[in-house]
Amino acid sequence: MTASASATDPFPGWDGSIAGARALQAGLAERVSLADGFVQPLRTVAGFDVGFEDEGATTRAAVVLLEAQSLQPLESHVARAPTSMPYVPGLLSFRELPALLQALDMLSAVPDLVMVDGQGIAHPRRLGIAAHFGVATGLPSLGVGKSLLCGHFDPPGPQPGERSPIVHRGETVGFALRSKPRCNPLIVSPGHRVSLEGAVELVMRFLAGYRLPEPTRLADRLASRRDL
Repeated sequence: MTASASATDPFPGWDGSIAGARALQAGLAERVSLADGFVQPLRTVAGFDVGFEDEGATTRAAVVLLEAQSLQPLESHVARAPTSMPYVPGLLSFRELPALLQALDMLSAVPDLVMVDGQGIAHPRRLGIAAHFGVATGLPSLGVGKSLLCGHFDPPGPQPGERSPIVHRGETVGFALRSKPRCNPLIVSPGHRVSLEGAVELVMRFLAGYRLPEPTRLADRLASRRDL
């Protein structure tokens, strides 16, 4: 990369325990910024997604970098890393983030914005994978989830762009966004340096006729391949 955006230790002081991971999440969540801090106009946007191989023993992280105006893919990569932690609800970033950071380092340039298939602050401790990624790298980030992790929402209207707030413990942590008619809503939440409304606007901006926005749609497709 032209600059290293992943130099910060993503798990500072973690002792490897589940209790320690939850405590670290709470601490890192305090560093999350919900103010829009991305460059405008955006030049590039990267989509990230994760899959697994070898019956879960290998984590594979896919990244696709797109030109922000045309949505044309500029480059794509797949990183593989040994899976170092079993699946624990709410601790997905401790399982997936090492491979995601490897994928980030494979890019030839630092993206202006990152979209991760998963949660941002729509998380019990406000640090889903997209928020953890953003805090660790300093990059503006947001999460685009396919299912709800915490909180509740009323179903949004049927037309693209209609949304309903996701509320958890009395706090709005994201939006259920209808991105395509007759499709389940997306769970959209800011990760870092992106506002609640900004996250929705960015997802809408990068839609291209599918349920998922192009950055995570292409990353999802790449992550699911086994021939690369």
